[in-house]
Amino acid sequence: MTTFDELKAQLALPVIAAPMFIISNPELVIEQCSNGIVGSFPALNARPQEALDSWLTRIDTALTAAKTADPERKIAPYAVNLIVHHTNDRLEADLETCVRHRVPIIITSLYAPTPVIAPVHAYGGLVFHDVTTVRHARKALEAGVDGLILVCAGAGGHAGTASPLALLPEIRSFYDGPIILSGSIASGRSILSAQVMGADLAYVGTRFIASTEANAPQAYKSMVVDSAVADIIYTSAFTGVPGNYLKPSIAAAGLDPENLAERSTGSMNWAGGSSKAWKDIWGSGQGVGQIDSIQPTAEVIAELATQYHQARQALMAQWSEENRFNPSIVGAGA
Repeated sequence: MTTFDELKAQLALPVIAAPMFIISNPELVIEQCSNGIVGSFPALNARPQEALDSWLTRIDTALTAAKTADPERKIAPYAVNLIVHHTNDRLEADLETCVRHRVPIIITSLYAPTPVIAPVHAYGGLVFHDVTTVRHARKALEAGVDGLILVCAGAGGHAGTASPLALLPEIRSFYDGPIILSGSIASGRSILSAQVMGADLAYVGTRFIASTEANAPQAYKSMVVDSAVADIIYTSAFTGVPGNYLKPSIAAAGLDPENLAERSTGSMNWAGGSSKAWKDIWGSGQGVGQIDSIQPTAEVIAELATQYHQARQALMAQWSEENRFNPSIVGAGA
């Protein structure tokens, strides 16, 4: 079975790209993995269900070719997101397809991933589960997941409400395994901050909406570039589950972002007139204000890496300067 340490060794940057409904596609995933971060996509993006097989074949073939062409290059594995929910009538078929392709990482969402664990572990895959609370984290660990993705306040799409500064330490008090942190992470400095707080990897989604490979309309990408944190609203009005959305997209659909009727969990497939959640009402995390251009994915990752290493060097220099005359630390370093 692949270990988490083996996974990290394949990364050029400690990042998993979040799977984004509609937006994540094979082109985006291939570019993410080819540039050293885990690329991912929701299985439901491949439509009809039979298309999932061809998507996985394209990704497998492209990444194998990249490794063959440059064996020294860090080519990251990829992940597929499976929605574990009674409304997902594709779960069994999608899981079977993923098992056949031996997908390296499965990301599970919503309910406890019990039916996914054994089939994925049987071929050596890893299972990471999205959680928003301590209770969800405990249930996922009881099911046997290999790591937790903490979907904290400010994350794009269906985000939680807990601050990462609160949720991460609470979970670390009883769990010392792999943690991936999500919530407004859109820069290299934020990636480093996630590690400083105790996470192993950062989970980055919104930053890749404004990439050339993303399957998003140009207007969506431009809105991401033009928006700031004040343009994000957290509401359950569109799917019955609270999430973060771009106010301008809501207004463009003829709705008042400040006067939305909250909905129950029974309305996951909300549509208003000709407007639909995700297709017309666009999701985005609160880190949107840090994005100022639409770029190829390779350039986005290169920029994140530069920011990350600069922030790390600055932090190390600050630490060194502050502790220059502390005999206990100097001695320990020696």
